[in-house]
Amino acid sequence: MLLPIYPPDPSPALLDAVVAAGYQPVPVDDIDDVINRVPDGGWAPAVVEARHDLGAALALAGKIQDEAQLPVLLVLDRTLTADIAAETAMSDFILSPIDRSELRVRLGRLGSVPEEIESAEVLTFRDLELNLATYQATIAGTPSDLTFMEYELLRFFVENPGRVWSRDQLLAKVWGYDYFGGSRTVDVHVRRLRAKLGEERSSWITTVRSVGYRFG
Repeated sequence: MLLPIYPPDPSPALLDAVVAAGYQPVPVDDIDDVINRVPDGGWAPAVVEARHDLGAALALAGKIQDEAQLPVLLVLDRTLTADIAAETAMSDFILSPIDRSELRVRLGRLGSVPEEIESAEVLTFRDLELNLATYQATIAGTPSDLTFMEYELLRFFVENPGRVWSRDQLLAKVWGYDYFGGSRTVDVHVRRLRAKLGEERSSWITTVRSVGYRFG
């Protein structure tokens, strides 16, 4: 799918991530570009990168939402997070440096997922379904609102049932070896997952005393 991207000279890392997610980026200069160059199949969600001028990026993002009726994913440096706390000009945002998987997930949630990704495997465990293309989770057919890392942790559990995993192993496998958070991060996410799974299913995640957790 064709995806409008601003500015016309986006960072190479962003371009690579968009292409890796299955989209074809089309650089645009302004709102007229977005409106006048609509492809036959329509646009995928727009991506606006706040590289030099946050104000200009937000202004265009707002026009794309209002005039082109497209959802907008804003890409910005984490130092600017506080500056967009009250902003409504974008539909969602992602911080740089960009995580490719997260970008694909966020774009998928904003609009159509490219056809070759739609057929991706759906993981199931009893009445739980995890859609690997859209990062959506449903329990007994009802959508569950999971954060990105909650989803990643639950996905790891579903893919590796029965085995006991220590907190350090889960940190390394799910959060990555370069994550500097403590093991309490795992406990917090397990507690949140149990709450979102509900009382009947919270027992799917078992605490193994002095070791860690087991799923299934």
